[in-house]
Parts: sequence; C-alpha cells; structure tokens
Amino acid sequence: MRGLSSKESDYSDMNIPLTAADDHYAFEGSNNSLSSHSRYPPDSPSYPSPNSNQPPSNSNSNSQNRRSPSAFASFLSNFTGPSTANQGGIRTIYLNNTERNAQAKYLHNRISTSKYNYFTFLPKFLYEQFSKYANIFFLFTACIQQIDGVSPTSRYTTAVPLALVLFATAVKEVMEDFKRHASDSETNARKSKVLQGSTFVPRAWHSIKVGDIVRVEGGEPFPADLVLLSSSEPEGMCYIETSNLDGETNLKIKQALPETVHLITPLEASHLGGLIRSEQPNNSLYTFEGTLLMNTAQGNPKEVPLDPTQVLLRGAQLRNTRWIYGVVIFTGHESKLMRNASATPIKRTSVEKMTNVQIIFLFGILLAMSLASAIGNMVITNKNLEQLSYINLTRSSWGDFGRNILTFLILYNNLIPISLMVTMEVVKFWQAQLINSDLDMYYEKTDTPALARTSSLVEELGQIEYIFSDKTGTLTCNEMEFRQCSIAGLAYADVVEEGKQARIEDGVEVGIHDFKQLDANLRNHPTSNVIDEFLTLLAVCHTVIPERQEGNPSEIVYQASSPDEGALVSGAATMGYQFTTRRPRSVNIQVGPHDLEYEILNVCEFNSTRKRMSTIVRGPDRKIKLYCKGADTVILERLGSENEFVDATMQHLEDYATEGLRTLCVAMREIPEKEYQHWSQIYERAATTIQNRGDELDKAAELIEKNLFLLGATAIEDKLQDGVPETIHTLQQAGIKVWVLTGDRQETAINIGYSCKLIQEDMSLIICNEQTHWETKEFLENKVKAIKSTYQRGDDIEPLALIIDGKTLGFALEKDIEKVFLELAVLCKAVVCCRVSPLQKALVVKLVKRNLKAILLAIGDGANDVSMIQAAHVGVGISGLEGLQAARSADFAISQFRFLKKLLLVHGAWSYQRLSKLILFSFYKNICLYTTQFWYAFYNGFSGQTVYESWTISLYNVALTVLPPLSLGIFDQYVSARMLDRYPQMYMLGQKSEFFNVKTFWGWASNAIFHSVVLFFAVAFIFQNDLIMVDGTIGGAWIMSVTLYTAVLATVLWKAALITDLWTKYAYISVPGSMLFWMGFFPIFAIVGAKVGLTPEYYGIAGPLYGQPVFWLSIILLPLACVLRDYAYKYMKRTFFPRTYHYVQEIQKLNIPDYRPRMERFRKAVHKVRNIQRLRRNRGFAFSQNEAGTARLIRAYDTTAQKPMG
Repeated sequence: MRGLSSKESDYSDMNIPLTAADDHYAFEGSNNSLSSHSRYPPDSPSYPSPNSNQPPSNSNSNSQNRRSPSAFASFLSNFTGPSTANQGGIRTIYLNNTERNAQAKYLHNRISTSKYNYFTFLPKFLYEQFSKYANIFFLFTACIQQIDGVSPTSRYTTAVPLALVLFATAVKEVMEDFKRHASDSETNARKSKVLQGSTFVPRAWHSIKVGDIVRVEGGEPFPADLVLLSSSEPEGMCYIETSNLDGETNLKIKQALPETVHLITPLEASHLGGLIRSEQPNNSLYTFEGTLLMNTAQGNPKEVPLDPTQVLLRGAQLRNTRWIYGVVIFTGHESKLMRNASATPIKRTSVEKMTNVQIIFLFGILLAMSLASAIGNMVITNKNLEQLSYINLTRSSWGDFGRNILTFLILYNNLIPISLMVTMEVVKFWQAQLINSDLDMYYEKTDTPALARTSSLVEELGQIEYIFSDKTGTLTCNEMEFRQCSIAGLAYADVVEEGKQARIEDGVEVGIHDFKQLDANLRNHPTSNVIDEFLTLLAVCHTVIPERQEGNPSEIVYQASSPDEGALVSGAATMGYQFTTRRPRSVNIQVGPHDLEYEILNVCEFNSTRKRMSTIVRGPDRKIKLYCKGADTVILERLGSENEFVDATMQHLEDYATEGLRTLCVAMREIPEKEYQHWSQIYERAATTIQNRGDELDKAAELIEKNLFLLGATAIEDKLQDGVPETIHTLQQAGIKVWVLTGDRQETAINIGYSCKLIQEDMSLIICNEQTHWETKEFLENKVKAIKSTYQRGDDIEPLALIIDGKTLGFALEKDIEKVFLELAVLCKAVVCCRVSPLQKALVVKLVKRNLKAILLAIGDGANDVSMIQAAHVGVGISGLEGLQAARSADFAISQFRFLKKLLLVHGAWSYQRLSKLILFSFYKNICLYTTQFWYAFYNGFSGQTVYESWTISLYNVALTVLPPLSLGIFDQYVSARMLDRYPQMYMLGQKSEFFNVKTFWGWASNAIFHSVVLFFAVAFIFQNDLIMVDGTIGGAWIMSVTLYTAVLATVLWKAALITDLWTKYAYISVPGSMLFWMGFFPIFAIVGAKVGLTPEYYGIAGPLYGQPVFWLSIILLPLACVLRDYAYKYMKRTFFPRTYHYVQEIQKLNIPDYRPRMERFRKAVHKVRNIQRLRRNRGFAFSQNEAGTARLIRAYDTTAQKPMG
C-alpha cells in the first residue's frame, strides 16, 4: 500500500527515457525530495516519505546509487507520447505536482459569460451601433458639417445629438453587462477545498488549477471537471445530479477506481503519485477516455483505464453523499459544460433590421432631393446670372455643384429622425420597467419578479413563432409525488375530489378511497393480504439507499438514483412500511412495532428492453417471493391465469393516464424452494458468462418472471409547474409552435408531452430512433414523402408530433440531412428531442434560425440551456431549482413557465405594436416638416435658404413632438391585457408583421409627403401676395414661416390623436398639451429671443401674427383638411375591411360577454375520451430508472457501518 500511495520521481515527458545521457532523470547523486528528482526508486526500503524532511537511510547507499530506475519509471520511459504535457491529442496531468502542471500552462478556472470586457467594449459597441444605418448616416452628416462653407446650419447640430445618443446607449449597455460581470464574479469567487500539503484549505474557484485534488461536500456543485478518486460511500460510489447539464432529474451513480478508493484522508491523498493521460477538452458530456498511471502496492507499474463512470462534470452537484475527493482535469472554459456554451451574441430585432433597410431607401430619396436641389441651383444660377448680379453671384461650377449636394444633404438630413434612436431607447427602457413591475408575473413563493435583463428586444417578444423549451425545471418542478394507487381492484388517493369518494353501488365498491381508508383496510378487509404484499413490494423491491441524519438519527433520507423510486419508497413509508436498513444481502423494513428483515437473493435489473425490475427475497417467514414492478404492457403478459383484479386495475390505469400520471404495475409470485434452487444455478451461469452477459441475464429472468399475481398499480405525479398545460395550449392557439429539447429519457418526455398538452390525444407520433446516418436519412425522407403525398391526395391527416432521440438527432443535424429533418419537423405540430446535449439544443435552434424567416424564443432554467438561450433571437431564463445560470445569461428572466403567456401575449404584443407606431409616427412627423423645406427650394431658387428659423427647427424634435411618441410607445394599448389573454389569436398580427412592414412604412411616408404638399402649397397660396398686417405693414417671410410651422405641428399632433387607442393623462399632456405649450411659448420665445439676439427674425411679429384671422383659420382648417382624409380612410377600413383586432376593440368597448366557457365541460369530456383512445392505442410507461449496473453497487452498501469522515 505504501508503494501505491507514494509519489513517483519527476515524471518524464513520456518520450524521453528516464535514463537519458545527461542523467537529468537518472536516480543518482541527489538527496533531494521527489520533486527534485530523487535518486531512490519508489520501491526502495530507504525511499523517504514525500512529506518527510528526513534524509534517506545511508545503509546500502552505494548499491542504491548504482541501482537502475524503478520498474514504474521504466514503464513510463517506454510509454510513447508527446514531448509536452498538452500536445498531440493527449493531455498529461501530474498528480500532486503543481510545478510540472504549471509548465503546461493550462487554462485558468475563471469563467466569463459577459458580452463585453475592457478591451472589447469599444470595438464591439461601435460595431453594434454603426450596424444601424441611421447612425452611419448621422456620422456622415456630422462629418460634412465640419467643412467650411458647406453647412447651412451649425457644425454641431448633428454631432452633439449623435454623441449623446451613443453615450446614453453605452451607459445602458454597460449597466446591463455589469449584471453579467457581477454574476460571473459571484461564481468565480465560490469556495472549494483544495489539497495543500496534507490538509484541505478553502480556495476560490478561479484559483483552482488542473491537477489540484479537491474535496467537495454533499450538496455542493463541482468547481471543475474532476476524476473521482474516493468518496464517503462504499467502493468509492457517489450520487450526482446532472439536471443542470442534461435535464435529467434522476441521480447518476459514479464510482471511483478500486485502486484509489482507499484514499479517504488528506494525508493518504497527498501521497498519491502518478499521472493522468486524458483526451483534450471537448463538448461531449457522455464520453471520456483516459488512463491513470500509478504504482501498485507491490511497487509495480500499473495503467488503469478511466471512463465516464469516474468523471464528475462542472455544473453537476453532489447529492446524498457526504464528500468526495477528485483531481481536476478540465478547468474554466475548457470544462465540458462551458464547451457546450457559446459567446454572448449581439442580438438585433427584426423591427430594427427592417427600419435599417427602409433608412437606406429613405437616404436614396434624400440623395435624390439633394441632387435635384443642386441641379436646380446650378441651372437657375447660370441661367439667371445677369438678373441676379445684385447678389454678386459667380457662374456655378462642378465643384460648387458637389458642395451644394452636401449643403442640401445637411438641410434635408432630418428627414431621417435622429431623435428616433433616443426615443426608442427611452421607450424600450420603460417597457422593460413595466415588465419588471408587473405583479401578475411576480412569484411570491420565492419573492421573484420578472426581470428584463436587456431592453433592446422587447418588441421581439410580440413576434415569436417558435418556442424551444427545456423540460426539467422549466415545464416540471423536479418533484415526484406518490399520488394514487390501485390495490386489489380498489383505488386509493392522497386527495379525493368531491363526487369521487368511495361508495357501494349494487353491492360493489366503486369510487376512490383516501389513504386513511387504506390503513384501515390493511387491518380489517378481505384485501388486507394483498395490501400487505403491495406495500412490502414498494419497501423492498428497489435500489434506494436509506441514510440517517447525524443530528436526528430517527429521520431517514432516501438516496435514490431514480426520483420515481424515491417517491414510491417514501410513499410506502408514509403508509407504515418504512425502509430502514440496507446490507449487502438483506434489507430491513419497519412495519408498526416489527422490524422485518428480508434476505435479497437476486435482483433482476431494469433496462429499457425489459421495462421492469424484479427482486427475489426470502422473507421473515422463510418463504421465497418474487416482487416485480414495471410497465403494464410487460407485466400483463406475464400474469398467471388466476388474476381477478386485472380489469379493475386497467380501468384505474386509464384514469391515471388521463391525468398525466406516471404509471407502474406491481406483481408478485411465491417461488417453491426447489424451483428457486434450480433457477439460481441458471442465473449464476448467466452472471459469470463472458459474452453477452446482459442478454443471458435477461433470458434467465424470463424463466422466473412468469405466472405473476397482479397486486395493483402505482401513479406518480411528475409535478408540472402551475399553469403549464394552459399556457402551452394558449401559445399554440396564438400560432406559436413549441419544441421541447430535453436531456431526459424518451418515455418520460413523451409522458410529460401529453401531460402539458404539447402532444394532443389526436396526434400521431413519429418516433425516430435510428442507429446510423443512412437509416436516419432514409427514415426522414420516407416520412416527408408520405406526408406530402397524403396532402397532395387531399386526404385528411392527423396532427403529427415528432419524437427524436439525441443519437439520431446527431445524424439529422449533419449537412446532407438537416434540411429533410427541418422539413419534417415543420410539418409536425409538436417536436420533442430527447437525450440531447446542450450543444445539440443550440444547433437545433440555429438550424431553424438559419433556414426559416421566423423569430425564435428559447426558454430554460439550467446551465445546459444557456447555449440554446443565446442562440435564439430571444432568450428567457427561469429562476428555478437548477440555479440561476440560465436566468443570468438570458434576455428576460421569469420564475414560472406560465408567466411566459403574459410576457408574450400581452407585453410582447403591446411592445411590438407600440414600437411600430412610434417608428412610423417619428418618420411621419419629420418627413411632414422637412419636405416642406424641399418645396420651399422651388421658391428660393434652390439657394439653400431654410423656411424655418433654426432654433424653431430644433424645438420641433426636442420639445414639441417629443411627448407624443413617448406616450404612444409607453402607455398606448390597442386592446386590453384581458382581451389579449382571451383572444390569443391576435398575437398572430405580430407574427405576420401587420403593424410594421414595408407597405405600412411607405404608406405613412407617402401620407407625410401628401400632408406636406397640402400644407406648404396652401400656405404659399395664402401668402402669395404677402400678408397686410392691421397696422398696414407687410408681414414678410417669417409670418408665413410661423404659420406653416404651426399648421404642420397641428397636423402632426392631430395625427397622433387619431392613432391613439388609449387616452390616458399622459396622452392628453402629450397631444393637446404640446399644442397649447407652443401657442403659449411662442410669443415669449419671439419677444425674449429677439431681445437677446437669439431669434432676431421674430422681432415684433408675435402680436400682429396672433391678431390675424388668417393665421387662426390656417392652423385650424389646413390640419383639418389633411387629417380628414386620414379619418375617412380609417372609417372605411374599420367599416368595410376590418381586421381581427377591430372586432376585439368593439367587444372591449361594448363589454360583450364571452360564451366560450360553456363549452369547457364538453371539451373536457372529449379530452378524456381521446386520452383513453390514445392509451389503448399506445399504452406504455414512464418510469425513470437507471439502466443495469446498480444491483452490484447497492450490494456494496451496509448502512449500519460507520462512514469515513474524509
């Protein structure tokens, strides 16, 4: 044993012999410690302890100096490998040798999920901002404004607002990314115990290095990818929960190598020497290849293979095990979990993208206007040079022509509103705050509100077409509860609904008893013997380990690899059959005052082919019995001829299935001693066979699992989160397709699919479980052809649901098949992908994103969902039992899946409609005002003269029209939340981009041009001979300017009023309030501005202007004429060509009741009939239990023995 625990000398680089010519590795002439190339072989009697400061014994020193390298060193020297620790596909990790591991420069254990860091912020941020064409345009405008003699306005009128927009956006981005940095810092600062010398000391995760030996306590997550060395459990076993990795709730059993299980103290672990040769970091969660090289107890070298059984992955948690020792093999972003993650992407909404495209076309119009104006200037100047000699003009050259283009570009640049960017950011921020403060999405149990982690994507919530959801922790609660059972044809439940209580009808017991009646029947009822056997089976036939709490020995915690088994054993305990003790060959159960011991003779293990588990026991009465539990299909065909409870039990199973419960049949038989002895020999031969041992054991089990007596059935609830079925049903009504991507087993996923209404009773299941690339391709192509041919014939076809497992999905995602797979998936109403890795989840999302023009949302709660969440257009994280990794990496965080309904159907629909209206109105108001500048150019000889005073132009976007877009964007509601929830079909308006599309955009733009034409030329006509004031003076150009400006403002605000659906106090302040503000502000502005020299153009015009009836008639009648056409169009559209939301608006206005609830009872009846039909057509089970291999492990347990403290 001393040789096994000893550290070898400084190990070679695998292809350099230890006896190299330079004697660098020779065991000569040094008394240094092992890390300094000790001259003593590990098996030498004089070999010093690694932690000893004593020199080696001098006895036989000469012979020792002449001694050749140890057998272990020679073994290493002959091992072919790379010359460095991390080359050629092999990673070499030295045990308890920090210096050698440091030379390999392995990656640190710090992780980062943030979008930016100090070095990438500026380039990433600028790239993201200047991917918006509006910002590029404003940057270009700001640059040409710096050219002397070109700009008709101040050189800072564009640069300053653009800088403010970028600064405000940068602050928002920094604040949002700061949360990610804080989350990363919290994770990196977690503590784990690391072996230092011969003691374990706490160390932050970010300081943990490859090769460190760490101690992880029960309930703690693993700080990195580890190789298990030993644990507190027998034979180095431990339980881990991987729901954060693959979504499976059942605990996994890991087991250390027999060569290292004895390392149960820090001192023994510190003496461990050797090295690990492993594969390079990769993203495969289910594979691992490596070897451990070490000395045996006799000092001989030994190479031990490592496989996934010894690997503990970062992201998993230690459960039901006090402690483990493990050596770190992969750290930080090289861990398998992080290899399945992807960098935080830059996400842009479809509305932004479409706005970008329209800005390009608008810029084209702007360029055409500037070009036309420059040509007009050149023609008029050169043609009328003599008549304009008093202006001292020179003949226009081509250089002047180019400068004039730039001048007019600056003059008309506000056709593209720079204020839009600021307004959108403000509105999105407040929309995010509305989400955060929504009490309907607040989960009181955990004190968790909804959280919009980024406000940039709020409108995207209103256009979702596909949802990709995790199952475990997202749809379910990760809780299994024993709800009901059928024993001897009688139904029992923990809670019995009113009207379903047990009663006597025609001398027969019908209905459901509660569990209290079960206890009474156990004492005095004709079926008491069956009840006793039933509960004994639940307490005995399993692979659960009981563990007593240190502080409270009377309290027993069950360690179960399967949550279903844990629920069954706990259920039996609550009914008085408490499982208390497990020994290698027996179990004890406490029944009342009696402690009963059952000898475990054989365990026929569960696997996916057998779909059952059997335990053969010898009871206290010395009788041999076989207890069997499994899927009803496999149990029923193994029943004997005399089974009186089959029909009643099957009826109960159908009832359980309609409620979405996980069902299991239980049966037994008494085995004669002679029959058992004969069968036992067959079983022993099968257990010791070399080839096909599993098949032989299955055959042996078949011989004994016959003539069973049906005791009854169990029903376990894999508890769904509240409101999940209703939410999925509503989302499907809204036109959203839901795909479930889970790491859980296929049977479990299908069962949950039915429970949560993702898979309907009338759906046909397409189950794809192929083993090769070509089989997968052929299967998918045949299904697509069959479905298409059915459609072409015009035949009716049932709704389809595609079920595909992870291995087959790997083939389906290959280049030559992915399009066929996607085509089949799109033809199906529901898709469930089982046993998928985190990377596969992301690949499925990217496949749909790449090939379909649809907005995708991904939702999950674990670290295994992060890559999927980041790959989708919108990521939603659930703050659930699997931690906060998904919520921290997502764009939005909610605490319950049911809140997704309001997030999308209400907040999403509102945000999309509000942002659409805001963008359209912002372009409309700017086009309406600034195209009047273009019409004015025809009157001023294309000289570049502005029709409006410059400060008044600035006030237009800064003060006078800033409130209506904010009011529309934050508070407007085209229908109420109640109506959006009642009529989810209205969500399809966003999916079809009804409120914001190319046609709508240019309709608004055309309308703005039309209004500018009417307003400008009407005012120009009125003022064609100028205006004679009351005092006999002439009004001049600025009287016309203010009249035109006020008429445009009135028209724009009237248009805002026309499109406002919900009149709040903010709407009144923003629309009529803005007009009243201008009418009251202008006289003050004109008088004070003229006196201080700010607006000399307005000197003395305020009083005369307000005293002219022409002014008042112009600002009332002209806007009325413009908006009257819009009102007539709106009336005609609502009356003769109404959209769906118009009807709903009428229902809301008139408060018309909804009669649909009357159909609910009928719908439930149909639902039950279809459920039974489905059950009879495809009856199965959903019992999650580990595959074969657990029987040997549980036989190593003796819960009466003291566990090591480590």
